[in-house]
Amino acid sequence: MFANSAGGYPGFGQPAVDPQVQQWFQAVDKDRSGQINWQELQAALINGQGQNFSTTACKLMIGMFDTDKTGTIDINEFQLLYGYINQWLTVFRNYDRDSSGSIEEPELGQAFQQMGFRLSPEFVKFLIARSDMKDHKQMSVDQFIVTCVQIQRFTEAFRAKDTELKGVITLAFEEFLSIAINCSAE
Repeated sequence: MFANSAGGYPGFGQPAVDPQVQQWFQAVDKDRSGQINWQELQAALINGQGQNFSTTACKLMIGMFDTDKTGTIDINEFQLLYGYINQWLTVFRNYDRDSSGSIEEPELGQAFQQMGFRLSPEFVKFLIARSDMKDHKQMSVDQFIVTCVQIQRFTEAFRAKDTELKGVITLAFEEFLSIAINCSAE
């Protein structure tokens, strides 16, 4: 095996980089810096409506995998992001049954239910309306990823406070703000 572009050798601290991931990384890294920023990622990702992923989605995804907090990801971090995006795309495609490139309210409700969330139809409708500024009826894949990540982060924060597993927590206002800011940080 050869050294990967991050200088590591498989089995010696750095994971082997899949050749397909390396090819995608090189295609996305337009300035050839060896790092990808959210703008480069955004230029490379197209949602089901033929538009680039939102700024919010790209900043969120870079932030999730930017372990050294530089605002960019290297090839190893990109490999993790690549796997993550493909997992969410699989979930999205499973529920985009009409292959429209977006998920409508009933499909989103089913997806969340399958993921173990018991969300009311009113809340699912709220999520759709919040993500679809145009007609409040559908959610694109990038909006789906952002929504799922936000729900996952808030769920983890909630569970950390719900020590008795009652499904109810009491928070002081500043504690609530801390949780909200930490969960929404890009």
